[in-house]
Amino acid sequence: MRPRLPKSVRLSFWAGIRSGLDVADAARAAGVSVTQARRWFREAGGVAPAVSCPRPAGYRRVSFAEREDIAIWRAEGVGVRQIAARLGRSPGTVSKELTRNRTSRGYRASTAQVQAEDRARRPRTSKLATRLRLRREVQARLRSNDSPEQIAGRLRVDFPDEAEMWVSHETIYQSLYVQGRGGLRRELTAQLRTGRAVRRPQRRPTERRGRIPGMVNISQRPAEVADRAVPGHWEGDLIMGSTASNSAIGTLVERATGFVILLHLPHGYDALAVQEAMCTAMAELPATLRRTLTWDQGREMANHLKIAQATGLQIYFCDPHSPWQRGSNENTNGLLRQYFPKGTDLSFHGAGILANVADEMNNRPRKRHGWATPAETLAKLLSEKQDPGVSLTP
Repeated sequence: MRPRLPKSVRLSFWAGIRSGLDVADAARAAGVSVTQARRWFREAGGVAPAVSCPRPAGYRRVSFAEREDIAIWRAEGVGVRQIAARLGRSPGTVSKELTRNRTSRGYRASTAQVQAEDRARRPRTSKLATRLRLRREVQARLRSNDSPEQIAGRLRVDFPDEAEMWVSHETIYQSLYVQGRGGLRRELTAQLRTGRAVRRPQRRPTERRGRIPGMVNISQRPAEVADRAVPGHWEGDLIMGSTASNSAIGTLVERATGFVILLHLPHGYDALAVQEAMCTAMAELPATLRRTLTWDQGREMANHLKIAQATGLQIYFCDPHSPWQRGSNENTNGLLRQYFPKGTDLSFHGAGILANVADEMNNRPRKRHGWATPAETLAKLLSEKQDPGVSLTP
């Protein structure tokens, strides 16, 4: 059997994954086969193992480089005391190294490194693997489609005086994704919102988009937008179709009520198409419902100044890679995927279909409104503000 690769190779592979490389490129950079790298990635569930953290500077265990020197000098017949002097180590350290890591073929640096790493491990048993009651509770809630974060938070509420029934959401994710951690069944990953069997590496991609001229950052948005007390503040984005179809649907969500407007983009989603669809939709709403719009920094909003002039909206842009800054829109887009699955041609859906979907979304009871619908809530807010009657179907 081949000796296992030194930990330094795995370190290099996981460093490549964290930097944004895919598995194949990270494997090539680390000097390991793609097959082996994919096996590491699959077994770790896409999560970089804790053992991949480098040792702090000044760590004094025998290094791999020193082991290579020891192997060369020992093969040349150099004595233990001479090797120790060359390395600046004690003779006892060198003697112990040779004794502990000797093989049938003599002393080999790569084998010695792997054996030393095995001995240095301090495995910890997963909390979910040892506490049966906690594991059963977590598994039951996962099957009820609760997210790990919801489970972790609710356990502290339901068991306030039983710390043994508390667990972090990260521990739940680790038990689901990482083989060998024990505790939760791997098939329960299907109950997660994403349904992924392998976790995506947590990394921040390099920003490649150009800055949109004249854009105003979300930090300058009025404070009244945050409390959702006043209607007329919107969040928007595109949900994308398949790459081949070059299709998209524009989504607008009113923050106070969750009221949804869908923008029909039958001929693509360039700046002009989005501008025309936005102005058409907003023209059917009263001025009271056209206060602000928050969007991400996509190039489809390059004509934002013209949109603002035509609609009266004040338009603000989120920070790059910060979807939580327009959380209402992100959550709504997730619900809309029930109607418009990923990887499909969205240009197939005409304006009538979009209107029907928006109407269904706007007439769903919502818990945050006491089970009133977004359409009912918006109508009530407009009535309280003594606004003239208006159709809520753009």
